Amino acid sequence: MVQERKQVNWRWVWLGAAIILVLVFLSVRSLTRERLQVRAVQVEHQALESTVSTNGRVEPEVNYEVHSPLATTVKAVYVQPGDHVPAGKLLMTLDDIEARARLATAQSGVKSAQAAVEAATHNGTLEQRQAAAADVARARMDRDQAQRDFDALVKLNATGAASASEVAAARQRLDGATATLHVSQTSSQSRYSPSEVSRAQAALADAEANLAAAQQVEAETSIHAPAEGTIYSVNEGRTEFVEQGKLLLQLADLRHERVRAYFDEPEIGRLAIGQPIVIKWEARPGKQWRGHIDRIPVTVITYGTRTVGEVLVKIDDVDGELLPDTNVTVTVTTSNEPNVLSIPREALYMENGKPFVFLVIGNELKRTPVVKGSTNLTQVSIISGLNVGDWVATGTTSGQPLQQQIPIKVVR
Repeated sequence: MVQERKQVNWRWVWLGAAIILVLVFLSVRSLTRERLQVRAVQVEHQALESTVSTNGRVEPEVNYEVHSPLATTVKAVYVQPGDHVPAGKLLMTLDDIEARARLATAQSGVKSAQAAVEAATHNGTLEQRQAAAADVARARMDRDQAQRDFDALVKLNATGAASASEVAAARQRLDGATATLHVSQTSSQSRYSPSEVSRAQAALADAEANLAAAQQVEAETSIHAPAEGTIYSVNEGRTEFVEQGKLLLQLADLRHERVRAYFDEPEIGRLAIGQPIVIKWEARPGKQWRGHIDRIPVTVITYGTRTVGEVLVKIDDVDGELLPDTNVTVTVTTSNEPNVLSIPREALYMENGKPFVFLVIGNELKRTPVVKGSTNLTQVSIISGLNVGDWVATGTTSGQPLQQQIPIKVVR
């Protein structure tokens, strides 16, 4: 009996121990589940530099593009990309047969228009003026003869040797001859009206403009360097046919280049003339060029799927390695504060436009409003609301939202 009692007692002891272990396990598990694990960082002073990066394209400050003045073929090319040429050097020649034909036609047109103006302003051609003078002389002779006949008949009528009807007929012939003389004189002096003279002068001006255009086209078939520079693009070769307006070659002084950068519309307000720029080109890894903003946008444009503003960047250390039309990355420093109170951007929250943080106090979180300053990609400056050494939560390890008045465990 005693032995049986001892066995029963041991069973109760083991049962009690098991119950205690289960209770301890459940208590520990319950406490662990209720403590929210959060990541936190300490508020500190540090340098805060704000930058904005975008793409851009290198271009010469002054670029010379040579286009074909007419549809023709290339006769000869005397340069190749990379050649440095002086001003006036012959670069390319085009077939000028058509240009010379147009020039001859234009010259003929000018001469015809000049003859027309001379005729209009001198009352006709020489032949017309001679014919008009002969007409006037003939009409004057007829008028003088009619006057003599009339005078003779008047005298005869006075003696009764001529009738009144003969005198009247002579008067009519005199009047007719006088009128014919007047018409001939008027025609010889003002053959062309003022509007006809103006029309002839306008036709001459038009012909002279056509001649000037033809002369320019003919001159442009021999292409010379408009200025000293480097040939960086030759688009057509010898014997190739080119359309009118086709780009033939490009020349520029590569010691004076700039970058046309494309900043998204929301970033334009942060830009200002003089802000420093860093330029990088994938073709030269590890190398960078310095520059500054020379001109800020005055409007926005559509660039692919983006709405951007064009910014002109002056390159301060041009060395000739950046080639025109290459795509580069530009990074502008919009602000640089050497010693500001800052926190990571993920520690800052917004509600109804008001910023706040979750301040770690003991084993709990306290929602604390703050006043923020400038920001960059990773940090945000705090003007008021926090002190150096404070700890703020940046998030939970489980992805759950941060909450106040919940026991937490800080994971650093």
